[in-house]
Amino acid sequence: MNHNTPVSRRPLAHLADAQQRVLSAAQLRTRGVSAAKAAAQCRPGAPWQQILPGVFVLHPGPPSGEERLHATLLYAGRPPADAAVPAQARAEDGTDPYGDVMVTGPAALALHHFRAAPPLSSLDRIDVLVPRTRRLRSTGCARLVRVHTMPRAQRIGGVPVAPVARALADTVAHLSDADAVRQLLTEAVRGFHCEPSAVVRELTLARLLSRPYVVDAVDSLLAEGRAVAENRLYAMVRDHGLPDPLWNVDLRLPGGPHLGGVDIYWPDQAVAVELDTRSPRQDGNATGSPLSDRSRELGEWTECARKREHLERLGITVVHLTPKKLRESPEQQATVVRTALMASADRDPAAYVVALPR
Repeated sequence: MNHNTPVSRRPLAHLADAQQRVLSAAQLRTRGVSAAKAAAQCRPGAPWQQILPGVFVLHPGPPSGEERLHATLLYAGRPPADAAVPAQARAEDGTDPYGDVMVTGPAALALHHFRAAPPLSSLDRIDVLVPRTRRLRSTGCARLVRVHTMPRAQRIGGVPVAPVARALADTVAHLSDADAVRQLLTEAVRGFHCEPSAVVRELTLARLLSRPYVVDAVDSLLAEGRAVAENRLYAMVRDHGLPDPLWNVDLRLPGGPHLGGVDIYWPDQAVAVELDTRSPRQDGNATGSPLSDRSRELGEWTECARKREHLERLGITVVHLTPKKLRESPEQQATVVRTALMASADRDPAAYVVALPR
């Protein structure tokens, strides 16, 4: 065989990107390359190499990080043979060039542009989520993570990538460096990649909150998330022309009991705003179970509802805002608050309460 001559029915020399330099055996067959010919092209000194079972890199040098990424997806996904069409083009017509799998772990964080994540070029293994029933094993650069329910993939450059919170949990599962864990979780919040509650939820499902250094990182994460949400709240009031309120106050009846703290209070209109930053986390010393976690969440919700009902019986309107809503639709949230302020003129006067700094 002349190694300088294309062996497929369709020339391969024009294929420039990593997706097209890495092909499966099924894709090669559609180009007229039999299994025997592919094996011959991978002999010592030949121009190709087999990077994973049934997956070939069409050059002799070390595979790049991007090529290992695409090879892992081809190996795990076992897509149809016509998936050799560029991923971006196929994604537009509703089909998936890699089947029902997606990148997760450090490789996914690199694709999400995490500065604290190692670059693709330095990763020896690529983690990929696969359905629980997939009959494959981890091998070479491919590490398979089996799941009962696949999350909704995000597309980055045509590549199916796990959501940030899931990718973080799969990364933390293989980390023992407390500083590395803290950096990744902090960047997730500071970089506006996802909400802290989503990260904590995935860490809880992965049973990672039994590790003390993960619990410490989560404490920092929740504090960071609270600070980011408060900054958004300040920006909402400032940017949308709401009246100047009292910030971070405790409310109590004159000479009476403590009613609870609120993030914003307009005394003239008797309107309060609370940030709902509750998250489904478990105590660091607890083993955790769905029932105990659910009971804890219900307890937090009951306490929150009790405070709201008490304030509203006194004639105080309480508006609950979530960090996600403040991030995605600040103008809409400002409208909700403004409506509550305007409606105060049509309500009976509220009970007089004392607002003290907290």
